[in-house]
Amino acid sequence: MLYTRSFTFNPFQENTYIIYNELKQCWIVDPGMYSSEEVSSFTSYISAENLVPQAIINTHTHLDHIFGVNALKDLYKIPFGIHKSDLPVLQGAAGSAMLFGFDFKDAPEPDFFIEEGKPYSLGDDKVDILFVPGHSPGSIVFHSSEGKWAISGDTLFNGSIGRTDLPGGNHDQLLNSIQKELYQLPDETVIHSGHGPSTTIGQEKASNPFIRG
Repeated sequence: MLYTRSFTFNPFQENTYIIYNELKQCWIVDPGMYSSEEVSSFTSYISAENLVPQAIINTHTHLDHIFGVNALKDLYKIPFGIHKSDLPVLQGAAGSAMLFGFDFKDAPEPDFFIEEGKPYSLGDDKVDILFVPGHSPGSIVFHSSEGKWAISGDTLFNGSIGRTDLPGGNHDQLLNSIQKELYQLPDETVIHSGHGPSTTIGQEKASNPFIRG
């Protein structure tokens, strides 16, 4: 069984996640820690829980979701994976940081590309990869059917959807991704979003003002 733990970092109040199994192996999802204090608090938790990071995997590569990648790559000597279609967004991160006034000059380099439709294994457990472009061209969702949860990045929120006015965004594509991929999941599936509180597929299909099921 795979479990999740969430943290909230940086001025954008971005949600970073750990996916871990009973053997204490873990993936780090969307590391958004910006300050050295945030990095320290996160790594202290890893140490206290005796977790062993295996990789960094990102739902997408907007600035607020990658602030902590380089620090964790350096510390744990682990690879960083994204969907290939999000590479232009990642390569533009330093420029975005300048516009927002952040000190972030060196965007991380991906070590591997995550492919949709192919399960990824952590020990004996697997997550499915759903391709959900719209918020960014290479947005993906990590879904555990056994755990009945999904980490959706900035595609679907509690009562909202991801913005599409950033480079690479496409509103119609986002709505199609939610309808075609996320709203096909069981209603009880818990959605862990990139910002804000968790929700469920059933709740969003019934009451999301932007897209109903």
